[in-house]
Amino acid sequence: MKILFYGIDPLRLLGFFLFILPFLALLGLGTVWLWQHGYLLFWALVMLICTVLGYGLQQLLVRRDRRLLAEAVTEPNPEWPLSADAAWDQVQTLAQDCKPEDWPLEKGDWILALGRHALETVARCYHPQVDKPLLELTVPHTLLVIERASRDLRRDVAGNIPFSNRLTVGDLFRVQRWKDRAGQVFEVYRAGRMIVNPVDALLGEAWRHLRERSFMQARDELHRWFLRTYIRKVGYYAIDLYSGRLVLTDEEPVTSRTVRTSADMRRMDETADTAEIAEEPLRILVLGRSNAGKSSLINALFGRLTTAADVLPDSTDMLRPFVLAREGLTQALIFDSPGCDSEYFDSNKLHSAAGDADLILWVSPANRPDRQIERECLDALRAFFSRQETRRPPPLLIVASQVDRLRPAAEWNPPYDLAQPKNAKAASIGAAVRAVASDLAVPVEQVIPACLLENHVYNVDDTLWAAILNQQAEAQRVRLLRCLDEKKKAENWVLLRRQMINAGRFLKHLPDMLDRRRGD
Repeated sequence: MKILFYGIDPLRLLGFFLFILPFLALLGLGTVWLWQHGYLLFWALVMLICTVLGYGLQQLLVRRDRRLLAEAVTEPNPEWPLSADAAWDQVQTLAQDCKPEDWPLEKGDWILALGRHALETVARCYHPQVDKPLLELTVPHTLLVIERASRDLRRDVAGNIPFSNRLTVGDLFRVQRWKDRAGQVFEVYRAGRMIVNPVDALLGEAWRHLRERSFMQARDELHRWFLRTYIRKVGYYAIDLYSGRLVLTDEEPVTSRTVRTSADMRRMDETADTAEIAEEPLRILVLGRSNAGKSSLINALFGRLTTAADVLPDSTDMLRPFVLAREGLTQALIFDSPGCDSEYFDSNKLHSAAGDADLILWVSPANRPDRQIERECLDALRAFFSRQETRRPPPLLIVASQVDRLRPAAEWNPPYDLAQPKNAKAASIGAAVRAVASDLAVPVEQVIPACLLENHVYNVDDTLWAAILNQQAEAQRVRLLRCLDEKKKAENWVLLRRQMINAGRFLKHLPDMLDRRRGD
């Protein structure tokens, strides 16, 4: 028996034709009957109404699906460093400009080509001077990006596209093969229908146009969402990689204690309670000029005498750590430091410590107008953080100390309402806060006035502590990137050692392998 093209048996085709012949005859005879009895116009009107209602329902479904798909859109990670914003904007632009007609799903090479395009877009943001920035990626990290993007895309497709768990890749290719042949057969049917019954053919063409427009719109929406989601997934993990958040191993949590924190804990007093600190604590760095009240601030945060106030650390111990544990705050280490205007101050050590800090408290005397040296030190810190592409700058809070010395100096009767000052002292404190914010180039909301005198502590347990807790989420993001950075450095040595051991084993057994091949 001869088989037709594409494997169609002529007997099966004849059987199918005989099966639908009565329905085709019924359609033609029914149209003739409607015309003979004068019901054809009523039938056409009913058909038009049903078509309009069906089209409207399809539009509602398209809008509903669009909202559902919009909820599955990939969002940027708030834990990325600030340098990732420009790269994510480029990924968003690429996704918005992607057109379904340029990337047909039935062609098998689209996934590699589009993924490569997304990777190159991100790579060029981080290596703008390189002709082929994609080649700057290592093979394991490239595979990891594809693995993570494919995993997330699989979840989105399985959760949002109907019958995606039943439709195979082969189905797509078979549909494409039959599309042209079916189109030719349908064109012959349309021409014959126009000859036999022109009125029915015209109404049928109008209905077909509306139906195809509605369903094609839904299909294009789904196709466009699929392509954009794929671009965003690949771009997301590519930015993760360049931002230092993508590590090759997952054996240990990324918040495990770092080497530097372990060394700091060994330098602490034996009476310090460090046994319960299993993971990496937040690192809070207290900075400022000499005699500004840095040590007094630490005492006030603890609620008890912990460090001698107004005593500089010696030159061999620039940063003094203390364990800070209070309700609502992730366990933390807080570091005292010498004044930025003291002889013990070392800018290199300061930048190193600031690079490992998750929150910075800067203490500035509210009663001293000469803040130029503080501004220079803060500007140097900002410049240092701007060069850290894989880190986020730690949040900064300014503690305006010694507000009790502001005019009138003899008056001290807290609390003071700075929003609506009712006396000269409150007005002086408000003016000092605005001056500190202006001189140090920080938002006025980040400046907290405080008195740090023993037994006269003011605005620490309420306003300052609330501000610290408000910055805790951002400080934890900084900590995460800091831990990831150290994990990647340690990972590089572990992988290198493993690779060298495996390479040595291979070379050791290479002669035996060659001898066996010669023997075979």
